[in-house]
Amino acid sequence: MFKNKRFAAYAIAFNIIGIFYMFFYSGLQNDHLNILTPYLQSKLGWNDLKITNPVTAGAMVTIVLYLVIGSLFVKYGVKKILVPSIFILALGCIGIAVAGENYALYAVSLFFVRIMVVPLQMGGFMLAANWFIKYRGRVLGVITAGSPLMSVVGIGVLTSLVGKYGLNTYIMIAGVLILMALLTIFVIKDTPEELGLFPDGADHAPISEKEEVGGDITLKEILTDKRAWQLIISYGIMQFVIVAMMGYMAVRYISLSGPNDVPNLFVSKALLWLSIGAALGIPMSYVLGWIDDKLGSIKASLVLNVLFLFAVVPLAIMPVGGNVTLMAIWAFGVACMTGGLPTMHPCVTSYVYGRKQYMAANKWIMTIQAIPMAFALTFMGAFNQMGNLTMAYYIMIGLLVISFITILTMWNIPDANAADRDYGSKSPKIEGAKGNTLS
Repeated sequence: MFKNKRFAAYAIAFNIIGIFYMFFYSGLQNDHLNILTPYLQSKLGWNDLKITNPVTAGAMVTIVLYLVIGSLFVKYGVKKILVPSIFILALGCIGIAVAGENYALYAVSLFFVRIMVVPLQMGGFMLAANWFIKYRGRVLGVITAGSPLMSVVGIGVLTSLVGKYGLNTYIMIAGVLILMALLTIFVIKDTPEELGLFPDGADHAPISEKEEVGGDITLKEILTDKRAWQLIISYGIMQFVIVAMMGYMAVRYISLSGPNDVPNLFVSKALLWLSIGAALGIPMSYVLGWIDDKLGSIKASLVLNVLFLFAVVPLAIMPVGGNVTLMAIWAFGVACMTGGLPTMHPCVTSYVYGRKQYMAANKWIMTIQAIPMAFALTFMGAFNQMGNLTMAYYIMIGLLVISFITILTMWNIPDANAADRDYGSKSPKIEGAKGNTLS
């Protein structure tokens, strides 16, 4: 890839900016609620459902928004949609900062923050799918390290800044987002073909795309495609789990705080382990991408599914006052989960549908997955209000068993772009695109 210097320049720029896409996607989707919820509870006396209801409402809207944004990306390209979305996201952050006790302004602002992170994620995914085939997994492994980086650095920094500056911290976030939008305008291109280049810096068009069918995909085609349902179920469960986990980490630890945990177990102990575990877990984003590039997306997906259990099981059995070993395992699992899911979701979708049909299929798949994901926080909030949050974690363990079994049923699905991948046949006449058209 780096032999083509012109391609390398754009690839490096995308990798750097892509890290920030995923950093803020992870941080502003749900992670910041770990700071926002305790702060507003203590300052304004709002309960957790009142604080998070705008996020739940936004998550419901994203059910349709995934489809809308995906369609717009396909029709107009990534940049024309992504850049204005980032500016609206920044405006929502400013609204949170200035809302004070004005719940209406707070709710509207948080709602827009929740929905406008969707283009950040989908844009990063589509740009990676457009620019890389052979190195797709590893590149996604680099940019999605932004998610566990939020766990390592972001949550701790936000906790410190909010403690010092209050919600004015969100104005600082808005400033960084505006800078990120400007960089996107000047240094990002939608496809390498716009510059007369080819994916991965190759000197020829992808071999596999000679047989790959492009064009749009209808809802009927998705609903009648077994492969689509396998993706929807397996990765839909993991999407649900990650939203539930990340939105209620602080709440879970606060509920397990002992008399010696000042101000609470999350701040006194868990944050330290989150930073240590996440630092160790950041390379796992790249490792999963490497497994994807070398062994295929199905095997990498199975590894990811097991790593999810590292995050969920410790919180299910965590005792009051915490446990050092369980917190270390939990922290590593969270980093693998937050970095691994964004890596593998676009990888496995591209694996099944190919570069040309990636977003055409992904917009429907993510739309359907967003339906249960929209209720993840409500699910956790309901169990929390009943005083039985532990049961929620055991239910998630059961769901992850279902997703693991579903991924196993995908074992024989061929790679749509196998001709351009390391582990595929080296013959241009391979059947790498076989099975990539909708059945």
